[in-house]
Amino acid sequence: MVGLDRSDDAAVYRLNDQQAVIQTVDFFPPIVDDPYVYGLVAAANSMSDVYAMGGRVLLALNVAGFPKEFPREAIARIFQGGADKVAEAGAVIAGGHTVVDKEPKYGLAVTGLVHPDRVMIKGGLRPGHRLFLSKPLGTGVIATAGKGACVTSAHMDGAIQSMTHLNRGAAEILSDLEVRGCTDITGFGFLGHGSEMVLASKCGFRVRAEAVPLLAGAAQYAEQGLFAGGLGRNRKFLMGMAERGALALRIAPTVPAVLVDLLFDSETSGGLLFSAPAEAAQDLAGRFAAKGETLWEIGEVVPEIAIEVV
Repeated sequence: MVGLDRSDDAAVYRLNDQQAVIQTVDFFPPIVDDPYVYGLVAAANSMSDVYAMGGRVLLALNVAGFPKEFPREAIARIFQGGADKVAEAGAVIAGGHTVVDKEPKYGLAVTGLVHPDRVMIKGGLRPGHRLFLSKPLGTGVIATAGKGACVTSAHMDGAIQSMTHLNRGAAEILSDLEVRGCTDITGFGFLGHGSEMVLASKCGFRVRAEAVPLLAGAAQYAEQGLFAGGLGRNRKFLMGMAERGALALRIAPTVPAVLVDLLFDSETSGGLLFSAPAEAAQDLAGRFAAKGETLWEIGEVVPEIAIEVV
């Protein structure tokens, strides 16, 4: 149903009229110092693509690489964090594979399940729909500030809480409401993943800058320029697409430069970006609040193949 012929968050294979399998894999080097928290974050991030497709997680396999001299107790804590987060998702770690590597890396290969009629895809945006985001931005710049030892514990704790929070609850709500246009915000940043939705949907969206939620401290560290390399790569890629005419990118001069940077910056285990009919907005807000999930309405879908930030 979903494979290499389209750019999406995971592969989907129909088993029968009631079931389709979701397959995805993700891993990355440590972005926090605590091995257990690193395991939690990496596992939540890996499972997020299953939720972005509207599914539930069944099982996962560890994918890891560590230097020969890496402390065994740290490896055990990383694996424990991953196992605990997978258990929180109602799934199990069923095995995995580890190799010797110069730099520590950890993540999961994840298998999920979804009803074939409820698969969410990047190409599901529809003109006239409202645009929503389920987590604030800023994990990238805060994690980078943490690596430089210039972050407050409160700001780092807020970023960790966001990164370790599963998109499971949000995905369950969207599945019940038959939302079809969705992605999760990770390494390509808000604008990068948004551009994938625009190209796949053959329509665009307009974002209200003042409506975009940010984690506490994100703007502060952005003003200090504490960004990793993902920001520059994401900006170059998207600007290149705009120059080639693949899509239009228009950012109003009134939008603060700090926010523009954060819209381009890489995120880890970010929220779901999705669209829904305008008449469903109130119901969505109520359901998210009742389930203890955060939600922000940040814009609307437009007919033009374009991204506007105003």
